[in-house]
Amino acid sequence: MTSDSDDRRGTDHHGHDVIDPLYVGIVTVSSSRANDPDPDDPGGDTIQDCFEAEGHEVRERRLVRDDYAAIRTAVRGLVARQDIDVVCTTGGTGVTVDDVSPEATASLFERELPGFGELFRSLSWEEVGTRAMASRATAGIAVDTPVFCLPGSKSACETACEELIVPEAPHLAGLATRHRAGTDEPTLTEYQK
Repeated sequence: MTSDSDDRRGTDHHGHDVIDPLYVGIVTVSSSRANDPDPDDPGGDTIQDCFEAEGHEVRERRLVRDDYAAIRTAVRGLVARQDIDVVCTTGGTGVTVDDVSPEATASLFERELPGFGELFRSLSWEEVGTRAMASRATAGIAVDTPVFCLPGSKSACETACEELIVPEAPHLAGLATRHRAGTDEPTLTEYQK
């Protein structure tokens, strides 16, 4: 039995593995929004708009408070799903005591993607100058799923998605799952606990 991603698996014009369209999960991290009965979510909306503009599909959006366990649980639940190819979080990447998104997501990474944070901060330098150094945006692979941890601002999400994530995520998802192509999906129950 093969997975649904095998139906979307192919190669780009360079012969690189890709999954297209991607199925996306978004986690918005904000205590104030999580406590609001009718929250706005400009970061999450921007991420969704960027992916959908390129023909990808957002399968799930979650809103959690600034809490290590809540963030880790939300991301872990998404990467364990067979119908999610990439996960983006927005919020909680700064330097305040409750900004724990990088730690919560990185605890799930099997492999880090340090180039993402480096490139993102370089692009941010052009927009916000020296304040770019305060961003702890990060990325990695968790359960064969690319995970990107972004700041909460709309402009940061737009820059990250348009310039870096959306163009490269189909390739990253293809590479991260190449070893599973044409096979049964592995059991992921340990990540769903």
